[in-house]
Amino acid sequence: PYVYVRDDRVEEPPTGTIEASPKPAYYRAGPVAPGFKMEGVLDRLTDEAVGVVRRHHERGDGKPLFLYYPLTAPHTPIFSTDEFRGKGETNAYGDFVFAVDAAVGRLRGALADAGMDANTLFIFTSDNGCSPMAEFDELRVLGHIPGGPFRGHKADIFEGGHRIPFIASWPGRIPEGTTSADLVCLTDLMATAAAITGATLPKDAGEDSWSMLDGLLGKPPSRPRPAVVHHSVNGTFAVREGQWKLVLGPDSGGWSPPKPGSPESKTLPKVQLYDMEADPGETLNLWDKHPEIVRRLEETLKRFKETGRSV
Repeated sequence: PYVYVRDDRVEEPPTGTIEASPKPAYYRAGPVAPGFKMEGVLDRLTDEAVGVVRRHHERGDGKPLFLYYPLTAPHTPIFSTDEFRGKGETNAYGDFVFAVDAAVGRLRGALADAGMDANTLFIFTSDNGCSPMAEFDELRVLGHIPGGPFRGHKADIFEGGHRIPFIASWPGRIPEGTTSADLVCLTDLMATAAAITGATLPKDAGEDSWSMLDGLLGKPPSRPRPAVVHHSVNGTFAVREGQWKLVLGPDSGGWSPPKPGSPESKTLPKVQLYDMEADPGETLNLWDKHPEIVRRLEETLKRFKETGRSV
């Protein structure tokens, strides 16, 4: 149902229904609360996030604040409101991205208004690569490729499904305008938060979490991050360690060609090995050139499964 939930309670019961919408909005049919407007969700949730910051400032109790705001956009439903229509100079999805930018700007503005921006670690990232709902063919004609040089997209085991933006700001701690090539995973946020606060994680928590604090601060890591495990929408696994990425399957594991179960997939090698430094676009499968690396990474994944942790 389409409703707002606050403190584990539905604010307004879904007494109505809504029909499914075709692209570009693309939402499903279902029950809906009378006051629920699809095009207003992003603004409503941003209002709530801004309110959290303001109320924390007004309390003035000196306690730290943790705010996790999972933006609903630019996921579907895609809405190009009057305020942003045409801003992206691409399509409805491009305009929607501008709405996301404005929402993030509002939250950062609230932190600045409260005088909290100078002492706040602010992270903007995503949970997966771009979805084909963005209409890649339209965007390509207009000169924009969301996944850049990377193969595939959301749902795939390839980099286009997993390589995401990760932008962090922390005045006085993170050097401005810097970039890092360190391998990190979103699971690392837990260990990073523990390192910042001086907390000790119990052994049964953060099993796949590795602190990225050194990298954030512009320092060389004391040790390189252990291997990262990926999996696609159909459960195909991959292991990334250093420059090497081993895919435990013959195809995309997702929505792009070669699709799982397709005739093409059945003719391909059972595994894929890519040199991510020399070939970030994953165009050359080196599984037969480096069997020792294939075996090593297979053993790495096996060890992770047996021990229940990767770090």
